[in-house]
Amino acid sequence: MRNKTRTALSMLGIIIGIAAVIAVVNLGEGLKQSTANQLSDMGTNLIMVMRANQRRGGISMGASNVQSLTVHDCEIIEKNAKNITMVSPVVNSAGQIVNGSKNWSGTVYGGSTDYLEIRKYEIATGVNFTDDDVKKYAKVGLIGQTIVEELFDDGEDPIGKTIRIGNMPFRVIGTLKEKGENGMGMDQDDIVIMPYSTVQKRMLGVNYIQQIVCSAVSEDVAEAAVTEVENLLRASHKIPENGANDFEVRTQQEMLEMMTSMTGMITTVLIAIALISLLVGVIGIMNIMYVTVTERTKEIGLRMSIGAKNAAILMQFLTESIILSLIGGVLGLLLGIGLSYVVALVMSLPFVVNVLWMFISFISCAILGLIAGFFPALKASRTDPINALRYE
Repeated sequence: MRNKTRTALSMLGIIIGIAAVIAVVNLGEGLKQSTANQLSDMGTNLIMVMRANQRRGGISMGASNVQSLTVHDCEIIEKNAKNITMVSPVVNSAGQIVNGSKNWSGTVYGGSTDYLEIRKYEIATGVNFTDDDVKKYAKVGLIGQTIVEELFDDGEDPIGKTIRIGNMPFRVIGTLKEKGENGMGMDQDDIVIMPYSTVQKRMLGVNYIQQIVCSAVSEDVAEAAVTEVENLLRASHKIPENGANDFEVRTQQEMLEMMTSMTGMITTVLIAIALISLLVGVIGIMNIMYVTVTERTKEIGLRMSIGAKNAAILMQFLTESIILSLIGGVLGLLLGIGLSYVVALVMSLPFVVNVLWMFISFISCAILGLIAGFFPALKASRTDPINALRYE
């Protein structure tokens, strides 16, 4: 108690190390939870068919120029897949969206009439486009709330207004309810949704599609639906028995596992860095304990001269080290929880507390305190009482 400043400084490394570990773990859990929530918003039974990477000479050339998917594939899936309820082709293009003197760079997605329901978009005002609009390549579309805010004045009704994407005018027939950002930080409201045929023929001038999205009958049959879709497309594309697919089929669960794996790797690296801070804190406590033993040499000699055994001296300094470490650990836990709460609030992430890591951290503090104090305590217990009493 006579050395409050030194005690506080010796605990600082432990406090920072534990706080860093707890904050990183909690934020990692929050990020995983946020990703799971975002993917759930897209539909837990969502199945996506994408173009496979093109390879030349063993080198991946990407999937941007692959033309392996067509509207005919969608028709085959819709007609023959028993575990699929809805299917939509998908084409997309970036473009400058203009309304009078206002313009905004956004993304245009083309789909069928089922696209909104498959991707869990809801109409705020207006109506969806129809099958007739798809057949006629109609220049109509629905816009997200970001587009509404950027291109229209407050209180202005976009329904029925004609705006442009590049040089192509289209009529706004509906607006979408706000969805916010997805798990990768992309604005889901910065979007225009039109009939796929309009984007395909009038904007891109292509006869292929970039993706197929499907909705399985239920989450329980998602894996069966994937197998069904894969078999149908392999037959449609005339792929030999041992040939590689020119497409990829993914479920939300696979995407969740991939995102969890990525966030887990990042969290592991950050935890490793935080543990280095904790190690520095342990070394700090060890140094302080060595200084303490040296400064209290006369006290140690006095205690020994009136009957204190070596074990008692050892336990005295070990106990001090463990208590220092545990107090630092408790303060670090509180600071870590506070930091993770503030950061989660700022980043709009779910606030998750990992109780297991809190328990591990607390136990680790006691063990690290024991390790940090052992050698200084051993030195103190082996002090010659005669020499210690003479020490100045």
